[in-house]
Amino acid sequence: MYTVNQKINNQLSIWLITMFIIISIMIVVGGLTRLTDSGLSITEWQLFSGLLPPLNQNDWILYFNLYKEIPEFKLQNFNMTLQEFKVIFWWEWAHRFLGRVIGLCFLIPLIYFSFKIKISKILDLYLIFFLICFQGFVGWYMVSSGLVDRVDVSHFRLSIHLLIAFLILSLIFWNYLKYQNYNQVSYGLNSIIPFIFLVLILLQIVIGAFVSGMDAGKIYNSWPLMGNTYFPNDNNVENLFKLSAFSDPSLVQFIHRNLAYVIGLFYMMIIFKVYKNKITKLYRSVNILGFFIILQIILGILTIILGAQIYIAAVHQVSSIFLVTSSIYFFFINTKPN
Repeated sequence: MYTVNQKINNQLSIWLITMFIIISIMIVVGGLTRLTDSGLSITEWQLFSGLLPPLNQNDWILYFNLYKEIPEFKLQNFNMTLQEFKVIFWWEWAHRFLGRVIGLCFLIPLIYFSFKIKISKILDLYLIFFLICFQGFVGWYMVSSGLVDRVDVSHFRLSIHLLIAFLILSLIFWNYLKYQNYNQVSYGLNSIIPFIFLVLILLQIVIGAFVSGMDAGKIYNSWPLMGNTYFPNDNNVENLFKLSAFSDPSLVQFIHRNLAYVIGLFYMMIIFKVYKNKITKLYRSVNILGFFIILQIILGILTIILGAQIYIAAVHQVSSIFLVTSSIYFFFINTKPN
């Protein structure tokens, strides 16, 4: 608990959980923007002027003409009509609009609480605000990679953008748990274990962004084998140990699959330790964590089998939010009480 004023603590908690919900929506919209190939529909960085969407036909034609100048249109969407362009435009505009809403919804209460509480007690919240601002620049850095000589954005920049989003979400949820004064167990697992687990989950999200960025989920649509073999037969095992593996769709899918197995096995070790040592206060959190791991693995398999269809792929990403949240909670209650 940061303050002795319960009213302030409650206000902080309501604000943070509201931000958590909005940023979760932002992650989902961002995922759909990627899945619908809408991310390059707005080709300019417009911090203020981009707040309003096109208001008349001339504005729409202007935006469409700008889109026609980039490789995605020239090489891939050259038959696109204005009406089709509007569909992808709205996804990207909504994504950017939500980004502005998040910035304002975080900044204004942050200023308010800065007068109510010593700034030294809410430095974590200033760090989150810095990351939110930085995320806007990273978003444009990502978009700019697809405007010159390629038909999509860099999957490396996409992964950075997604990872920062989950870091922001995680920090907000962590601080929410602190303000709510959630009980931390005095006897639990060594905190390094849930920390490593959380790192593995975030690493899997990064690899998942590689898969999404290269449309690697649309190849090898079979499970548990990749085609007729466990290792993709269009590759050599030695390529797996080269940096170029992260730009190879079949190898990235292979890594994503097998990291999921590693996470599953690591979780089995965790739950074995919890129940063997009869750490009853962890039963609920470890069971919730297990539920979302199983759900995420099932959704991942379905995403592969169904060729990364937009609806199942979107649900797979939504599930990742719950998985990260449950991992943060499990990590939080395993840390020593202050």
